[in-house]
Formats: sequence, structure tokens, C-alpha cells
Amino acid sequence: MNIDAHTQFCGVIGNPVEHSLSPAIHNAAFQRLGLNFVYLAWRVESIGDAIRGLRALGNFRGASVTIPHKVGVMPFLDNVEPVAGHIGAVNTIVSDKEALAGYNTDATGALRALREGGAPLKNESVAVLGSGGAARAITFALAGQAGVGRIHLLGIEEQERVALARELRDKTAVDILDAVLEEAVLRRILPEVRVLIHCTPVGMSPKVGASCVPAGLLHRDLTVMDIVYNPRHTRLLTDAAAAGCRIIAGLEMFLYQAAAQFELWTGRPAPIDVMRGVLESHFS
Repeated sequence: MNIDAHTQFCGVIGNPVEHSLSPAIHNAAFQRLGLNFVYLAWRVESIGDAIRGLRALGNFRGASVTIPHKVGVMPFLDNVEPVAGHIGAVNTIVSDKEALAGYNTDATGALRALREGGAPLKNESVAVLGSGGAARAITFALAGQAGVGRIHLLGIEEQERVALARELRDKTAVDILDAVLEEAVLRRILPEVRVLIHCTPVGMSPKVGASCVPAGLLHRDLTVMDIVYNPRHTRLLTDAAAAGCRIIAGLEMFLYQAAAQFELWTGRPAPIDVMRGVLESHFS
């Protein structure tokens, strides 16, 4: 990779970002297509200050936005595309002619991962653990595109969870039930749930031993997707596999949402085989 005055740069904005594999997969994809791009990782606490700084740099092309900035970044952008506006969260920034636009590729990435992983969705009952940016994207996609019958929205942050449940009820016809994420609630609802999607940071590297779901509550009629991708096999997925569940690793959602980001920044089809190869080699 030759970096010069014409190199366009992208990066991931979040806190923490030390675990991120985004630099590895995007830089490999840029190199495969011979693009003069580079991708970095930025640990950011003040999202407003970070966006103002990026605006001042002429070769900035775009960014991935991760925990905890997917919602907070929105007021600092010039425009937000309709899907991301509907969701109320942005995971992708594209810089074009000095304007910053917000997009959300989490929704399409998650749905593709679920469908290719064989998750039953049509008219089924789904539990989503968490109510932050990724959970917002996934629940709106489930309600609007996947045709699920019921969504149980479980989270710790009451104000955030209740607000998301209200928006989903206002904008969709799907039955939405919200409750605090705790064992008693899981014990009550999991017997009827067919798909469980974990959208909190619990179990993320380096705290890899934790899980929101007691292993004894998992059953073989359940499909479990954990959007945490590092480690590849989280405690939740390990417990789910032992219980006979169908499992979908967060690596799948991560791959497909990253491919969509790549295409927004470059205007070129993403070399998914290269990106997957980088991910597989990291965890092999």
C-alpha cells in the first residue's frame, strides 16, 4: 500500500475500538481492487469534536460508527438517508462534496445473516436483547422487511427501551412487547420464542466470559444470533450450540454490513471473498 497526498481515508469511530477487525478487512479489500484508500481505527469519546475534526481533512471519505455513537452522531451530519432516519441510528458516514451523509447498513447486514443462516422469521416470535443503535436497526428491519409476528424487546436502559418500543408500535403493525432484560423475563418468554438476537456489548472481547442468557433457558427450537463478533464464538453462542440451537455468529452480520459500507465509499462491488478470508484467518 502506497500512501500519498491523494490517499483517501476511512475509519471506525467508537469506544472501545481496539477489538475492531474493520481496518483489516477494509484495507484488504482496498488493496484487492487497487484503490488508493486506507482505513484506520479511532477511539472517540466526544463525537461532536471528532466529526468537526474530520470535516477539516480534505481526503476524508467516510467512517463506520459503532458503540456508543450510532445515535449521538446524527445531529452532527448534514443529512441522513431515509432508512437510517427511520431507524434513528447511523452506522456509516459518507463524505461527498464537503457534506456528510449518514446511512445504516446494520439492518440489511443482519437480515442477510439471519436469512442465510436459516432463521425462521415469517410470522414468528423474536426476542431482541438490547435497545441501542444496532438493536434499533435490527428491530425495524424485522418489523418492516422480515414479516415477523411478534418482537420481545428486552433492555436495561428503560428510557431507551420504552422509546424504541413506542416508535416500533407507531410505525409498524407488528406486536411489540418490551420488558427489562432479566432472568425472570427470559424464563417466561423464551419457550415461545423461535429467534433470539443479542445486541448488547456483553461477551465482547476482552470480557469474553459473560452472557445475558442463562444456559439452562436455551432450547433446541431456538435460533440464536449474537452480533458480537469478537470473539467469534461468544459464551452465548457456545451455550446455544451445546443446547442444540441453530447459531449465527456475529461475523456474518459484520461481514455483510461492512460490504455495504465499502460499496458506499468506493462505488465498487465489495470483494466479499477477500473480506471473509481476512475474518476467517483472524479466527482460525
